[in-house]
Amino acid sequence: MKTIAFLLLIACATAQADDLLQVWAQARAADPLLRQAAAFNGAQEAASREARAALLPQWSLQSSEQRENGSGARVRTTTSSLSQPLVDLAALREWDASRSQASAQSARLAAAEQAARSRVAEAYFGLLSAEAQLATARANEEAFARQVSEADTRFKAGLSAQVEADQSRAYRELARGNTLAAELNLADAREALAQLTGVPATALQPLRRALDAQALPDDAEAWTARALQANPELRALQLDVQASEQRISAARAGHLPTLSMGVDTTQRRGDGVSAIDASRTPTLVGLRLTVPLFAGGAVAAAADRAGFQRDAAREQLEAGRRAVLREVRAQHLAVGQGAVQLRSAQVAVEAAERALEATRTGLTLGTRSTTDLLLAIQTLAGAQNAQTQARHRHVLALLALHQAAGSLGDAELATVNALLENR
Repeated sequence: MKTIAFLLLIACATAQADDLLQVWAQARAADPLLRQAAAFNGAQEAASREARAALLPQWSLQSSEQRENGSGARVRTTTSSLSQPLVDLAALREWDASRSQASAQSARLAAAEQAARSRVAEAYFGLLSAEAQLATARANEEAFARQVSEADTRFKAGLSAQVEADQSRAYRELARGNTLAAELNLADAREALAQLTGVPATALQPLRRALDAQALPDDAEAWTARALQANPELRALQLDVQASEQRISAARAGHLPTLSMGVDTTQRRGDGVSAIDASRTPTLVGLRLTVPLFAGGAVAAAADRAGFQRDAAREQLEAGRRAVLREVRAQHLAVGQGAVQLRSAQVAVEAAERALEATRTGLTLGTRSTTDLLLAIQTLAGAQNAQTQARHRHVLALLALHQAAGSLGDAELATVNALLENR
């Protein structure tokens, strides 16, 4: 029965532990920033349809009723006006610009989805790091507490001086402060994940202990070339420049004539209308040519404003391109150094464990001091924290590289998710 109960307990604990893909599914449905980007995308698509409406037929009805003071006769007039723009280059270029902006906003929505995946991964591994730091801090505090007890016992037995007990006690209190700080950090890490998912954070599946460094198939230049082609933020900035150039054309077209066709129908009814007029429905069909002559300089000013906005968009594109190139190269280097960092961290932990064991033995034999032991305990805790951070930084750098290159999708999250272990 005890074995069955233990297996059920393990099964429940494993079922409650979420993996990276499960957390991403929660965040995708609840992240306010992602939903905001989707709303902006919808608004821009509606703006594009609004700009297109200026090129489509316009139909209006107008009705009025008049009454003569003397006779009281009533005249009811109904006018129908139907017009269709035939040539309006300004409206056409405005529609082109709005479509470019809609495409830019779609690219920004794709970038927002990739950024959301990155934020989820950072919050996920941030919580795991906080849990590991707290576990290490508590183990460190317990080790110092045991040393305090042993130092007190040796002091009472006359085998050591009071200073050893005081020194051990000082290390224990400092470790207690580190534990409290780690608890606060863990609480904040839980809130950071809940901020994305909208639900309280639960147990998470950690990275496998035997984590191999993830190799990169291409060099940095190949990744930068891919980023220049596929990064959605850069694509959005390029479309912003395109839209601004189209708005320059729209502003300059304000000087050009417009041509439209209209059909106007008038119907008059009432006892104040003669029988002949009431039986007729005059219809006028014609072309309307509008030639702008002077608008107080508004057209030239609008063209100048559009030109400056285009220049600003170009500079923003260049700044974005440089930032993306820097990010790609930095994250490519970070991933490439992952193997060295993981191996170095593992060697440091193993060496610290051996050093601590040797120091404990030396203290028993009288060849090492209490200070040596306290430092060895502290060194092991630092090495363990460094190993945890190196493992998490490695996978986060891989995801950051894909984000900078514009290829951070669900498949990349699934690749990292496969590196987790059930618990």
